[in-house]
Formats: sequence, C-alpha cells, structure tokens
Amino acid sequence: MMKKKLLAIVVGAAAAMPVMAMAEVTVYGRAHVSVDQLDDGADYSETNLSSNSSRLGFKGDHEINSNLKAFFQIEQEVLFGTDNDSNLNTRDTFVGLGGNFGAVQIGRFDSPFKVARGPANLFGDQVGDMRNLTRVSNSRFDERYDNTIQYTTPIFSGFTGNLGYSVHAGSDASDEHESDSVSVSLTYLGGPFEAAIAFEKADEETRTSASVPVGARDGVRIAASYKVIDPLKLVGFYQSVTHDSDNLTQAQNDALTADVYGLGAELKVASNTALKGMWLTRDVDVDNRDSDMLVVGVEHKLDKAVRVYANYAIVDNDDNIALTPWAQGRSAAPSGAAGEEASGLSVGLRYDF
Repeated sequence: MMKKKLLAIVVGAAAAMPVMAMAEVTVYGRAHVSVDQLDDGADYSETNLSSNSSRLGFKGDHEINSNLKAFFQIEQEVLFGTDNDSNLNTRDTFVGLGGNFGAVQIGRFDSPFKVARGPANLFGDQVGDMRNLTRVSNSRFDERYDNTIQYTTPIFSGFTGNLGYSVHAGSDASDEHESDSVSVSLTYLGGPFEAAIAFEKADEETRTSASVPVGARDGVRIAASYKVIDPLKLVGFYQSVTHDSDNLTQAQNDALTADVYGLGAELKVASNTALKGMWLTRDVDVDNRDSDMLVVGVEHKLDKAVRVYANYAIVDNDDNIALTPWAQGRSAAPSGAAGEEASGLSVGLRYDF
C-alpha cells in the first residue's frame, strides 16, 4: 500500500513538472486596428483598414539564484485583415541575464536611440506618429537591429543607462561587408518629469534590412515630458541626424541631413478620456525639402486593456518632399505626393492582452 502511494506521488510530481516550468512564461499581445480616410493632397483619397503594429509575444524569466536570473522574449507582428508570411521574430526577440549588475541581452530589438522617443510619443503606431518625420528614407534611426548585444544599468536615483552594439553581418558567404553601429541612451524618471537623451552612430555598410547599405550617419535625440498639474502633461522633442556616406554626393547627403523638433500636450478631460495634440517640423539642409506635421486626437480608455481613439493629422510638404502622417507603424501606408498637404482622419481600437 505504501509503495502504491509513493508511486502515485512520484507520477503526480512528474506530471506537474511541465506545468511548473511553463508557469513563468507569459503570453501577451496587442490587437490594434483603425479605419482611416487618407488623402495625399493630389490624386489619392481613399478609406483604408489598417493593422497598426499588432503583435503576439511570449516572455518569461527564470531565477538562477537570488542575484541572477535569465529572461527571454519572442515577439511577432500580426497583421489583422491580411495574410502575412513571416518568421516568429519580426519584433523584439532576445535572451539575457539580469541581476544587481543590471542586464545584458542578445538578439533583435529596438535600439536605445529608438526607445528614447518614448517620453514624447503621444501618437505611437497611429496616424500622426512622430516617426513619419524622424524615420525618413536612409537617414532614419528608429530601427530594430539584428545581431545586437545591449547592457542596461541598474536604476540610480531615477537614471538608467543603455549601451547597444550591433554587428551587421552579410546574409550569405558572398556578402562580406563589415559594419556595425553603436547606440547609447540615458533616461530619467522621477515624479512628474521623464526624459531621455540618446546618440547613435552607424558605419557606411550598415543595413536596416536585407536591402542595400544605407550609408554612414549619426544622430542625437532628446525627448521629455512634464506633468504640470495632474490632468496636464507637456512634451518636447528634438532630433538631429547627419548623413555622411562616401557613396553619395554632398548634395545627396545634405538631403538626408535634418533636424526634427516639436512640442505637444495631453489633457485629461475625464478619468479615462484625454485630448492630445502635437506639432513637429523637419528642417532639411537643402532647400524645398522641409515638412511640418500637426496632429490632434481624443482617446478614451474603456478599461485598462481596451481603448478607442480618433485622430486627425496633416503633413505640409515643400516642393521636393512627399511625406505623409500615416507611413510608419501601419499596414495601410500609401505613398504621398511631392509638394502637397497630406491628411488623415483615423478612428482606432487597441486591445492589449
């Protein structure tokens, strides 16, 4: 009888082990869709359905001892409304170790420079996203690089440092280019004030995808927010990118060299409802390539997981540039028209789970 009881305990413990191993793994995601009326100011004016950086992910950690843990994340973009044939690592995917020393992670994930826009990012993945002016052509820095190792410091009096190093290796044996990029940031969060400053430098052969190299460039970014009073938050943003590719003429490099700056605000008019607005300008080193963007919106949180919103955004272009307020973070991204005023009206639903 005792042997039977002992056998039952052993079998039960063995059956429970896989469940216990999975207990530290979290399944999470975001379903974010919108219906948009987009107008390029010229020939295009259509209603679109867009999936806006929707995602499905798995993350977890394992405590090795009281001073050391291992962690991982696998995240995939999901397109609602269309078929997307892609691998299970299109978004931030990494593994790492963390402890009293901070954290080290390796994989494919947002650079510190990209993350540094966070304090001023009022319209992320929506019509009016600031990346429509900061992430333009080959001068862009809002990237999620492959083959990256990053160190994150512990928090010291509200400050956190991040140092990322990416190796841009060739995709096959015939592709022998050698290049790397370095991205660093310092963030602060304390009371009503949040800020980030970042610097990134990329070598000549740096690639943001499997396409041709985008050329040598460096950038500085500053973002900040301040809660003036409980319902009112003000934000500010500045970015300067210098393009210096040996494969381009000086005029071509100047056309990719630009400063982007602007201000915004968020006002809570009820416990779950906020009005938001932001103005940004992109000032390019050559004539007739500047753009201004103005976006206003209202967002209502139905609960902690679900929100609805409506935005209206305009990008006013000089004669030789064709930016839009809808190109970044969205599946509906028709091209713009040079010298025109592109506008978008968007009604969206976001469900975080």
